[in-house]
Amino acid sequence: MTREVMEFDIVVVGSGPAGLSAAIHVKQLNKDLSVCVLEKGSEVGAHILSGAVFEPVALDELIPDWRHRGAPLHTEATEDRFLFLTETRAVRLPTPPLMRNHGNYIISLGNLCRWLAQQAEQLGVEIYPGFAAAEVLFDQEGAVVGVATGDLGIGKDGQPTENYTAGVELRARQTIFAEGCRGSLTRTLFERFRLREGCDPQTYGLGLKELWEVNPERHRPGLIVHTIGWPLDNKTYGGSFLYHLENNQVAVGFVVGLGYTNPYLSPFNEFQRYKTHPAVRDTFQGGRRLAYGARAISAGGLQSIPKLSFPGGVLVGDTAGFLNVPKIKGSHTAMKSGITAAKSVVALLQGYGRVAVGYRPALQKTWLWKELSDVRNIKPAFKWGLWPAMAYSAFDTYVLRGNAPWTLHHKPDHTSLKRASQCRQISYPKPDNVLSFDRLSSVFITNTNHEENQPSHLRLKDDSVPIDVNLALYDAPEQRYCPAAVYEIVEGPALRINAQNCIHCKTCDIKDPKQNIVWTVPEGGGGPNYPNM
Repeated sequence: MTREVMEFDIVVVGSGPAGLSAAIHVKQLNKDLSVCVLEKGSEVGAHILSGAVFEPVALDELIPDWRHRGAPLHTEATEDRFLFLTETRAVRLPTPPLMRNHGNYIISLGNLCRWLAQQAEQLGVEIYPGFAAAEVLFDQEGAVVGVATGDLGIGKDGQPTENYTAGVELRARQTIFAEGCRGSLTRTLFERFRLREGCDPQTYGLGLKELWEVNPERHRPGLIVHTIGWPLDNKTYGGSFLYHLENNQVAVGFVVGLGYTNPYLSPFNEFQRYKTHPAVRDTFQGGRRLAYGARAISAGGLQSIPKLSFPGGVLVGDTAGFLNVPKIKGSHTAMKSGITAAKSVVALLQGYGRVAVGYRPALQKTWLWKELSDVRNIKPAFKWGLWPAMAYSAFDTYVLRGNAPWTLHHKPDHTSLKRASQCRQISYPKPDNVLSFDRLSSVFITNTNHEENQPSHLRLKDDSVPIDVNLALYDAPEQRYCPAAVYEIVEGPALRINAQNCIHCKTCDIKDPKQNIVWTVPEGGGGPNYPNM
């Protein structure tokens, strides 16, 4: 079946803060340019997951009158606490300067993206939720000329069903890739255009989050609490957040660096165990869990940023890796990258050429680049362990003020696992279904849905690797690092992939020791449907 073709000046892949900021600013610069935004989730915000404490600096630039327009920034940060946890105690530490949040807001990033989408549509941007970009289109010269959405109605056997509908080609003069962390199309661009040559491997963290409604007596609107230490050991990077929003709601989450070494570690179970700490559990007494989700984050910082432009397109947001890890914020940097990319792309379309060569130099002149440069050594210092890294971070922040004459480097996360025979097993307590829960009941409240009669979007390069390598050497770590119980070893032994459980976190694509699991997009509209996350 011939695919329908739609033509635009600019196509944006992804309706997160970076993609929507780019689309809005293109229209602000030139209202006559046609702009389309594709979103694989069922609606804008359905797949958005973030803490989130939001720094409004980029929003101030993009939409200066956002307060008048009713942007959903309702709870201003009022107090910061930074704790070191042991198994039974909490020691309050001085809050590092980067983690001080005066002037910031505790928000739902999904709701902010829904509001940004409204602003974009008012400017004439066309937004298509439920359409997953599955293929990059190239011309005869090898330049990107847009994307195509996936075919619908393909059965598990790979053959068209009676509901088959061909995908749509969305052709563009420039394509802005804003897929978020570990974008499936961006990965192909890295390979085709060698965008990662000359930079460090990207490193990642897995962020897990729950939204709770708590007893009003235990609610402190504007309170921000971060912890390090227990339940992780001193060699594993990670920590927690606890944010008090409006309406008696509290966002609680846990981040584990995916460079951890013990294959028996389960990020999900570490998160559940954290909530039982004496300094934490009282917040949730008498409360109820409303939502759950998980998402990988790009944590490599400045030294892991790839080439950002190529014939026909640019990279923005977390798909390029603009997260400020020590600050635990990336939405403002994602938005700034989208704004800067929009300027470069519009200038290109008004002139000649296929490559927005001015994008990276323009970005390097902004506050974003300086912000990432100043903190570039803090995250990689954690390869030495918690306390040496904390000491180095203090030295870097207070003495060097981010101006170290050296740069620390990263290794890829998938190479870090030790063999199971070298590691101790971790015994996690059973969930009590009051404070702690199992993965399947958690997936249930993500509202995840996939059309069952479709090929699995989780593909193996080699079917023998899960048993012959992962199980034999690492005791099948995919059973534990997946926060949605997608992977299980069944009798045989064999690996069963429960793709319908997938919440699109991309951890398997990152952490598999042989890089044998490839995450691809399912049918558009599939995946989680996060409310207020």
